[in-house]
Amino acid sequence: MSNTRTANSVKNIFASFANQIIMLLLGFISRSVFIRFLSVDYLGIQGLFSDILTMLSLADLGFGTAMTFSMYKPLAEKDYKKLAGLTTFYKKVYRVIALAITVIGLALVPFLKYLVKLDTELPHLTIYYLLYLANTIASYLVVYKTCILNADQKGYVITKYTSIFSVLQSVTMIIFLVLTRNYIVYLCVQVAFTYFRNFYISYVAEKMYPFIKEKVVLDKSETNGIFKNIGSVFLYKISSVLINATDNTLISVIVGTATVGYLSNYNMIITKITSFVNTLFYSLTASLGNLIVKEKEEKRYEIFLIMQSLSVFLSSFCIICVYFLMQDLIKVWLGEAYQLDKLVLIALVVNFYFSISLLPIWVFREATGLYQKTKFVMLFTAGINIILSIILGKWIGLAGILFATSIARILTYFWYEPRLLFRTYFGKSCIVYFLGVAKSLVVTALIFAVIYVISGFIVVDSWLALILKAMVVGAVTLVLLILIYYKSEGTKLLLNKVKGFLKR
Repeated sequence: MSNTRTANSVKNIFASFANQIIMLLLGFISRSVFIRFLSVDYLGIQGLFSDILTMLSLADLGFGTAMTFSMYKPLAEKDYKKLAGLTTFYKKVYRVIALAITVIGLALVPFLKYLVKLDTELPHLTIYYLLYLANTIASYLVVYKTCILNADQKGYVITKYTSIFSVLQSVTMIIFLVLTRNYIVYLCVQVAFTYFRNFYISYVAEKMYPFIKEKVVLDKSETNGIFKNIGSVFLYKISSVLINATDNTLISVIVGTATVGYLSNYNMIITKITSFVNTLFYSLTASLGNLIVKEKEEKRYEIFLIMQSLSVFLSSFCIICVYFLMQDLIKVWLGEAYQLDKLVLIALVVNFYFSISLLPIWVFREATGLYQKTKFVMLFTAGINIILSIILGKWIGLAGILFATSIARILTYFWYEPRLLFRTYFGKSCIVYFLGVAKSLVVTALIFAVIYVISGFIVVDSWLALILKAMVVGAVTLVLLILIYYKSEGTKLLLNKVKGFLKR
């Protein structure tokens, strides 16, 4: 089973990496065409509506997380009747969810004028919003069929078809945007491809797991257990959304919708990099779910050490590269007019650090169902984030809203969740985790100082100069990190895993 877990994890990782590379290239091309043919105000609308609809996704009450988690055990035990029953149950639930999102989404239409803050009024604002709403609803119509692929460590199947449809979608959207210069047509193409992709992947899931088409009714005791679990998931989910999906709305209201557009260029790059890193970790979630069911504390802790070593290494490398290269990239790609000030960049980098360094904790949270015990801490984090965002946003502006998220995390689950995870699933003190984080901060600061001196000698005024600087910054940072971390326990365990896999 361990071999199967490793093989599936590797397939998921490679499939996700391929997808991320494709999406990175398409993202740059699409964004360049978008900015050329439409104004930055449309980028702001895009970011704002994405935030609003992410908040609307609260209507699923965390069923997506609960659904995947509930399938780990029956998959391990090959209980196909139970899996068919879960699929039937979630089908009914998601139909209700799709209807709820539709109703709530339509009810928000009269309030759009209070959320959008532009110097010049955009036409057809309501139509744009309704098309975004239709795109969101599409995700809920067949998700109950495809969830089993993730739970069974077959996420690479979803990734493969997602990549194919994404390429076709991006190319088609670019063509129609160039030909029509019409945002409505652009969004209609997006909605059509979202529906095509979701229905095709659900068809693939049915072919791989034909038993999910059977109508099996779960016992009332089992559905009650799921609903009890969902109470915890919902609090965790609402907290996560309030932490991560309110910034654009607050920026639009406090600073201006156009600023959301400028920020979206930075966020697009950081999101793409984060997606690459997330690939390494979230591709392991289903395998961890299987491991936690079957393995003892020592084995779980060994896997965590490997994941922590990866997160420490990658967090240092990524934030240094982003800090020293981001402004130059925006300048040569879009022009100096699209650059934000240095304080905003620092705030983005700090948030970026947490999004990578905390990944081992977050992945184990998903795989173990630990969100049941962290629900109130997450809610507390969300409350602090919103209050600080409003206060710091009015005081400092854009940077203040971004800094608020990091401060809220430090004050709450940054220290609480590791303690809970180590005590519950590893039977050890969490001091080793915090020592690792402290070491990574010191190491990052030292390497930052070295790169600051070196990068000062490279003036970026072209793509060639940017590539040269990226090679220097990346290479020096990578060499220094390898020299510092190659003898760590987690690195040794990781290398042993890689060697064992290659031998097999």
